[in-house]
Amino acid sequence: MRLIKVLIVEDSIVFRELLVQTLGRDPSIQIVATAKDPFEARDAIVKYKPDVMTLDVELPRMNGIEFLRKLMPQYPLPVVVISSLSDKVFDAMSAGAVDFVAKPAVSNRMQLEDFIKNELLVKIKIASSAQVSNLRRKTMIQKQQTFTHTGKKEHVVAIGASTGGTEAIFDVVKQFGTDIPGIVATQHMPPGFTAMYAKRLNDQCRIAVKEAQTGDRVLPGHMLIAPGGDMHMHLVNVNGVYQVECKKGPRVNGHCPSVDVLFESVAKAAGSAAVGIILTGMGGDGAKGLLAMRKAGARTIGQDELTCVVYGMPKVAYDLGAVEFQEKLPDIADRTYALLNRM
Repeated sequence: MRLIKVLIVEDSIVFRELLVQTLGRDPSIQIVATAKDPFEARDAIVKYKPDVMTLDVELPRMNGIEFLRKLMPQYPLPVVVISSLSDKVFDAMSAGAVDFVAKPAVSNRMQLEDFIKNELLVKIKIASSAQVSNLRRKTMIQKQQTFTHTGKKEHVVAIGASTGGTEAIFDVVKQFGTDIPGIVATQHMPPGFTAMYAKRLNDQCRIAVKEAQTGDRVLPGHMLIAPGGDMHMHLVNVNGVYQVECKKGPRVNGHCPSVDVLFESVAKAAGSAAVGIILTGMGGDGAKGLLAMRKAGARTIGQDELTCVVYGMPKVAYDLGAVEFQEKLPDIADRTYALLNRM
């Protein structure tokens, strides 16, 4: 078994040692070095060539985000950010991090160890298979596509993503105009971060974006993002009007919210009036739901391997026959408009 070489960058001695001890117990992990600031980290990267780096955002001498911006062009490697509840984590994702975890606000050692084993360790293993070259952001021309509504029925667009998805979703929806039908989206994310992510998209895109609440209507030019935590988001059709319901439920495919839950509800509520889009992510969440959408008459799109950070969810969906069109990330918005205009 090939060991995953990990570099830990953390300024807190206590937390750094806890990371070393807890992660080091896993037989697939080799802690090759630790660093308390970006300068030590850079030297360790050159010397040990780690497979994955964990990175605290708040560091002495240079913050983690600035470090990422300087590091990635020279030494591209998968980075998992450890962050308190702050929108700075999305700056880190934009700068090239693969994924992030929310540092728990607890001092109890057992709870911290549980967080490291059940959240951080999983992210590290996923990150070790990430295509880091696909994190290099390219400026995409925002084409002035338009949606010609036939008036026959209301349409809806459903999006699902996981690892690498925060930036992938942004790259798609920033190309949408206010004429796009209502969008519902599930992105695997810790609680508290989805509201900040929605605000960030709302500030940077032409469409309006918010974290979903039960009863929210799905309106043209608007996107609702499933709240992170212990609730799944469902699309419902109430007297011909699309709304969402956010209800507590067990994890599905290891996730809450789950993309499968959303897509299956879209298949039932919207049928052939929907477009489903599955983006980068590890595992198979969303694949069966996308297949249900396609069987219900919806048009479906999957991100291709070339542009995925992790070609997991789209691959499983493609192999199941759920993906009608496989597209590079920059072309997904174009394909979405083309499909909508033929519905």
